[in-house]
Amino acid sequence: MNLNVAEIRKDFPILEREIRSGVVLTYLDSTATSQKPIAVIDSMNEYYRHSNANIHRGVHALAEEATAMYEGAREKIAQFINAGSARQVIYTRNTTESINLVAYSWARATLKSGDLVILTEMEHHSNLVPWHMLHAERGIELEFIPVTDNGLLDLEAYRMLLAKSPKLVSFTHMSNVLGTVNPAAEMIKLAHSAGAIVLVDGAQSVPHLKVDVQTLDADFYAFSAHKMCGPTGIGALYGRTSLLESMPPFLGGGDMIKEVKLRSFRPNSLPHKFEAGTPAIAEAVGFGAAVDYLSKIGMEKIAAHEHEITEYALERLEEIPGVKLFGPSADKKGGVAAFTLEGVHPHDVAQILDQDGIAVRAGHHCAQPLHEKFGIPATSRASFYLYNTKEEVDLLVNGIYKVKEMFK
Repeated sequence: MNLNVAEIRKDFPILEREIRSGVVLTYLDSTATSQKPIAVIDSMNEYYRHSNANIHRGVHALAEEATAMYEGAREKIAQFINAGSARQVIYTRNTTESINLVAYSWARATLKSGDLVILTEMEHHSNLVPWHMLHAERGIELEFIPVTDNGLLDLEAYRMLLAKSPKLVSFTHMSNVLGTVNPAAEMIKLAHSAGAIVLVDGAQSVPHLKVDVQTLDADFYAFSAHKMCGPTGIGALYGRTSLLESMPPFLGGGDMIKEVKLRSFRPNSLPHKFEAGTPAIAEAVGFGAAVDYLSKIGMEKIAAHEHEITEYALERLEEIPGVKLFGPSADKKGGVAAFTLEGVHPHDVAQILDQDGIAVRAGHHCAQPLHEKFGIPATSRASFYLYNTKEEVDLLVNGIYKVKEMFK
């Protein structure tokens, strides 16, 4: 099951970059965005060099090539998450837009004042703000599954909330701060038993775990390309066919229509009903190439490698006096290590680490309520992916000791 990480790293040109003279990049920020392999970069260049044209409308050779590449990528993405049909995969700009699509289309057509939506205390702002907006606009009610002190969801509290007959349950599959991998299948089954629809934020799970939307029985599942070795500016929303067909279009314009008259229109069939205007064609091609790349390596191997790196990182970080880690043990989380260092602001930690070429994230990571839950304004966060090594973890640890020395 071991990855040949030395060979994998050769696929990522940026990992050879010197941040400054003699200081090579140590990239530990893949939770924010992953790096891109040559195969993805080349696929997008190939499209622009040889097949650049608008899709669906043209009958000339370039248009047909571009359409085949764009729709071929959709097929790959559908297979990657085991969707029943490529028609269930809607291209969006990112996970945020995918969640907003559900909020603007399904929720505004379905929910009324007093209807309950259940979220969690560990959600990214992308899965909080759209529901706050709907609360203000429509008067829906919001309840939150608590996070325990060890970074897990309180499932007993969840069961009690389900007794209130929610219309929607929406939660992250994997926390971008704590790394917690939530028991999605169990949570979805419980929600369905209570009569609720379920939306899962898979931004952090799809890049790192083998996700099967049919086995999970998710109604909606959202994720982004840029966190899984693909380009920025494109993501996907998987939806249950019956729900997608019942939902009104999200945006109006070209390609989402079947027929337009001066005083009326008929929307297109799935998935095009939700894809108005010229899409991110090159990015879709890159998305498909990223799926090919990850599939060739194997998601089980990637998950096993990340677990090994994360376990090692948590052990090493725990050795450092003054470091406080957040989230569960390595067996219950993905490749994330969020921490604070006593007496030092997380931004100072990140800035000093950057002097040695070590890239980590500092701040609230678009999860302010979660940080408030733990009584802290921010954390430093190191995150790991298929190209990271234990040697890079050692560099991180040495860097934190350097920070301690500077602030002693």
